[in-house]
Amino acid sequence: MTVFATRATPPLPPGTRPVPGYEVLAHLTRTGWLDVYDAWSEERDCRCVIKVVRPDRRDERWLCDRLLQEGRWLREFTHPHLTRAYETFEAPDPLVVLETLTGETLSHLLHRLRRRPAAVDVALLGVQLCSAVHYLHGRGLLHLDLKPSNVVVERGHAKVLDLSTARPPGPAPAGVGTFRYLAPEQARGGPLTAAADVWGIGITLFEAACGDGPFEPGAFESGAFESGAFESGATEDGAGAVADEKSTRATGGRAGRYPQLERSAPPVLSRRRLPPALAAAVDGCLRTDPAARPTVAELTAALGATLPASPL
Repeated sequence: MTVFATRATPPLPPGTRPVPGYEVLAHLTRTGWLDVYDAWSEERDCRCVIKVVRPDRRDERWLCDRLLQEGRWLREFTHPHLTRAYETFEAPDPLVVLETLTGETLSHLLHRLRRRPAAVDVALLGVQLCSAVHYLHGRGLLHLDLKPSNVVVERGHAKVLDLSTARPPGPAPAGVGTFRYLAPEQARGGPLTAAADVWGIGITLFEAACGDGPFEPGAFESGAFESGAFESGATEDGAGAVADEKSTRATGGRAGRYPQLERSAPPVLSRRRLPPALAAAVDGCLRTDPAARPTVAELTAALGATLPASPL
């Protein structure tokens, strides 16, 4: 009875001040472990986004630590294709303040567009994702949850969200990430390298180019566009990925069957006509063997070669 009451705790109402200097304007979303708010920063005189662990999960210290670590990373990092954090607070409740991004998530944009993005836009998106990933790798982190709902786009400029599943290269439990976007080695569990993020870039570009991912239910066989397939098993802020990691810790193995362990990704040209060099770059990212995928630098060069030349 007590558990039900805790889980039914409503979000903070507008006007609440969760920490000094910040006022809640509206509740944006509730995920598996977070509440996300539109808020006002008095110091900056602008809107911002506040992420706080849900009331019913604040006794799970590992989730609080994960949120605070993400906030510390995003405060420290500075890159044009990564979202920024302004502040982190440990009390009264673990909380991170992030910049408000204009634009829309890539997943929402793909669902809204009447036509698929032009090939040049897909290539440019890939170059920008490579830039963000290159920066993270230079700081000793893998993102491990690249997907359309973790990319915000405005007028051709992309920003990567959510470092809640980020970790250094090395051993990891099975299932860290989002179900249908996992590299095979993420689904299987074991040592993870930069190649896992190359897969994440590739599967994001595949979905951007074709309208759905290579492992959506039914899409592999039919190749049909399914308007509701963009967020299969996914959440906006990686909460599902964090919850999956916790469940794998508890069970000691993977839950469910991962399609990427049972079959290879189809060639992107089986879904859409693209310039051969661009198609080859996307397909290269989705090779089952991590060692067979291009490096981030090689992928950047391959995608950049498909873009039209522009004067300096």
